[in-house]
This record gives sequence, C-alpha cells and structure tokens, in this order.
Amino acid sequence: MSDNSSSSSSTNAFFAGRHYFVLLAILLLFIGLVGRAGYLQVYNQEFLLDEGSQRQLRTIATPAYRGSIVDRFGTPLAISTPVDSVWADPRQALLDKPGLEKVSELLGLDGEQVETKLKQRADKEFVYLKRRIEPELAQQVVAEAKGVYLQREYNRFYPASEVVSHVIGFTDIDNIGREGLERIYQDWLKAKPGARQVLRNRKGEVIEEIAQVTAARPGNDLQTSIDMRLQYITYRSLAKAIKYHAAASGSAVLLDASNGEILALANLPSYNPNQSSKQAAEKRRNRAITDVFEPGSTIKPFTLAAALDRALFSSNDEIDTAPGYMKVTGYAIRDFRNYGVLDLAGILRKSSNVGASKIALAMESQELWQAFNDYGFGQPTGVDFPAASAGYFSHYTDWQPLDHATMAFGYGLSLSALQLARSYSLFANDGILNPLTLVKQDEQPPGRQVMKAVTARSLLKMMEEVVGPKGTAQQAAIPGYRVAGKTGTVKKTAAGGGYEQDSYMSVFAGIVPVSNPRLVMAVMIDEPQQNGYYGGQVAAPVFKEVLTHALRLMNISPDDLSTLQQIAQAAGREVL
Repeated sequence: MSDNSSSSSSTNAFFAGRHYFVLLAILLLFIGLVGRAGYLQVYNQEFLLDEGSQRQLRTIATPAYRGSIVDRFGTPLAISTPVDSVWADPRQALLDKPGLEKVSELLGLDGEQVETKLKQRADKEFVYLKRRIEPELAQQVVAEAKGVYLQREYNRFYPASEVVSHVIGFTDIDNIGREGLERIYQDWLKAKPGARQVLRNRKGEVIEEIAQVTAARPGNDLQTSIDMRLQYITYRSLAKAIKYHAAASGSAVLLDASNGEILALANLPSYNPNQSSKQAAEKRRNRAITDVFEPGSTIKPFTLAAALDRALFSSNDEIDTAPGYMKVTGYAIRDFRNYGVLDLAGILRKSSNVGASKIALAMESQELWQAFNDYGFGQPTGVDFPAASAGYFSHYTDWQPLDHATMAFGYGLSLSALQLARSYSLFANDGILNPLTLVKQDEQPPGRQVMKAVTARSLLKMMEEVVGPKGTAQQAAIPGYRVAGKTGTVKKTAAGGGYEQDSYMSVFAGIVPVSNPRLVMAVMIDEPQQNGYYGGQVAAPVFKEVLTHALRLMNISPDDLSTLQQIAQAAGREVL
C-alpha cells in the first residue's frame, strides 16, 4: 500500500513538473515574441516600412501610345516612341540622401532643390524627378538610390521637323495636342492607358504580373491629305524665294482641284515641333490659314466672272481705259500706264485697275457683293483649324462708291492664302466650290455650284494669257503645260491708316493644266526687299518651281505639245 502511494506521488510530481516546464516554455516564447516585436517596432520601424512598401501588390498604369499622323501615302509625320520617366517615393528616397544626390547629378538637377521638393511632397507616394530621358540613363539612375523608379511613357517625335510643323502642330509633355492637327484631333489620337496588378521587389521592379484590370487602348492613326514629296518642294521653294528677295515671311498652298484636298501647305518663318517650348509663338502661327491680307489684282478674275455670270458683259466686249486713270468721288484710280481700249482678257493680261473698276461699277453693289460672297470671300474654307480666319468682307450696305470701285481690284476686303487658293479652284471645277480638307477623304463631300461653268472656262482661258508672252506672269509658265493664273502686287496698310508707299505683298494664284485642271496653288510673300516686288517677279517663280515638280511626280501629261516641240527643235531634238 505504501509502495503504491509512493509511486503515485512520484508520478504526480513528474507531471506537475512537466506542466510547469511547458508553461514556462510558452511564457518564454511569448516574452521572446513580444520582445522581438517591440524591438522591431522601436528600432527597425523604418526598415520594415521600407521593405513592406517595396514588396507589395500594386495597381499600376499600362501606358499606351498616341495615334500616328501620316501623309496620304503613309509617310510618318508624327509618331510616339517609348521613353522612361524617373519618379520617386519621397518617404523612401529621403532615407537615402547619398543615393538621391547621385541621382540628381545624373539627371542634371540641383540636389538641394530635389530634396526640398520631396520634403514638400512627403505625404505623396509619387513625385516626378525628370520625364522622358534616354533608356540607358534611366537604368543608371534607378540603380543609384532607394525609392527611385521608372515609368514607361511615350514621347512624340516629328520626323519632318519644321517642314510641315504648321500643319501637324505638337503636343505638350502630357501628350495633349496644343497646336495644329494634334490639337484638332486630340480625342481621335489620344491613347487610353490601362491598369494592371503587379508584385514589385524592393528595387521597384515588377517580379510578377498578377492580373490585368483594364486593357490599354492606343490612339487612332490619322491620315492627312498632305503629300510630303510636294510639301518638301513647296517649303524649299518658298524658303529660297524669301531668302532671295529678303522678305519677312511667306505662305503657299497647293490644292487638288478635283476634291479640295490640301496637298501642301507651307509657311515661313517656321519652327521645330520637337523643341516647341523653345520656339517663339510668332513662328508657330499658321499664316496661310490665320493671317489675312488684301489680295490686290488676284481678285480681278472674280470681278469679271460676276459680270459675265449676270450677262452684263461678254468676253468680246471692249472697255476704254484711257487716259490710264479715272476718278471716283474725287479719288484717282490708276493703271501702270495708259492701256487704251482693252477687251476683258486684256484687262486681266495688263492688270488694268481702271478696266476692272468700270466693270464693277456697271453692277449694283448688291450684285457684286453677292457674287463675291458666293465665291467664298468672307466665308470659312471648311478646314477646322485653331484661329482659322474667314477673312474680312464688309456688307454692301456699308460700301461707299469708292469701296465699290476698289473692291474690283482687291482693296477693301481681306482673305487668307488658303481662301485665295480655294476661290481659284472655282475656275478649275467649272464653277463648283468645294470645302477644303487636311485629311484624306474616302468620299468627296458635295460642292456648290456658285459660278456658271461657261464663265469659269472663259476666265480660265483669259488667265492663260496672263501667263503668256504678253502677260504679267510670264515667270509662272511651265514648258509643255498650259497655265492660267493672276498676279497681285499689294501695298500694305499703314499702322495709322492708308497705305505704305514702299511696303508690298507679292501674290500669285494659278491653275494647271488648263485643258484638264488638276492643281491649284496660291503663293503670298510678305515685304520683299530686294530683286523686285511685283507678284510676277516674286510669287510666280515659286508657283513654277513647285508645279514643275508636282506635274512630274503626279504623272500628269503635258497639254501643250507645240511648245515642247519648239523647245526640242531649238535644242536639236525631236518630240515623239
């Protein structure tokens, strides 16, 4: 009995000791865990925050590229290329000041300014340090410091640079269109970034793709009506003329006569859209669309057309312009010299102000106004462009008799180079006025018949004499082709009113080939200072140079074989 009691007591003592041992072990483990937690919380808090923030699930943006802009044949005019932007998490980056200083040095930034910027945004998780840098430099930067990361973006690049900058425009650093087609078609071109969940390591690198939240959508491409072959030629020819004549500026517009598509549009001075922030606003203005000028004698064909349309004159009618001037309400309207009796073609060929004024005054002011209004003066061209001008054309009720007379030769109204080119397309389209476009059309929008077809053809034949041997635009003649056009030499308005005596705009508008009109071009050169200032001397040669190349590139057959035969015979060759 006593042995059993002794054995039972020993067993109970053993189990009691083991129980206390287990409790003691659990207590020590608990104390160890609490101590470790306290140690980590007190002494390693920043380390844990840093590690936790760099090893976590995040939703990040998936970049998408903006739509490209191309010419009518697909040549790139504006494209998006991938680049990297450097950003930082201020809470992490400020813990590594030596690394942050190295990053600032690599990025060419002031270290103190970068640190101040991050401190001011310490409550943020995302602060840009520098955007759009070279990939090689970007990789160097992120290797230098904690809390500095890369974000993939797209940079806009313009391969043709200043040659077509006024048409295409440019985007800002956030890829938002600010000028030109980039601005007009912002909603069409813009991309829609996506979103995805990823797991990042402590270096900020994505180590695992978890899920696609929303898919990225690239922007839509835009095909323009511009032919870059003709655009380069137009820009080069305009630049050469401006340099040769020491002019202030110039514009040129080339149209497809059949459908209103703009094949080339050039302005000088120009700018480089790849460095748009460094360019003066004055250079960024699309003068061919936004700037207006009095067109001078280039309006005379429309004065004659208005009279012919109303059967007030016929092509064979003659007008006495002697003695070379006429007075309207005491103001003298003068010709260059006394041309005597001229038919309507002669009025254009000699560019007679007196003849044009007599024709205009034979019409009621309302009739002349209505005709010019129908021909597109003072009307939008159909091109939706920032700051596009509809020109200035006052209502006939505001005209004085002198206004009525001078309107006949292009004083008292203003239009842009684009409007002038559009109006001249009437003569190429049998009197149909088409809306213009900078975007390639799948279907041609309907035009309006605003001039009788027979009138348009008659004026086309008259203007062919202007480019002939006895006309004012001999330098617009293109061997092998019948060319029609009209010159204009316009005195510039003075700041205090009236006109300056020695400051001009030289203008020419023309059509080719006359037998089957395909191309219309208007050229305006502002303030030529040397080597002449008449439209036939300054603007007409630009037309000739551009159209000579255009006709060949577009494979348009010659329609004046007799002239080619004469040239060939003079050179001892034979035309087949």
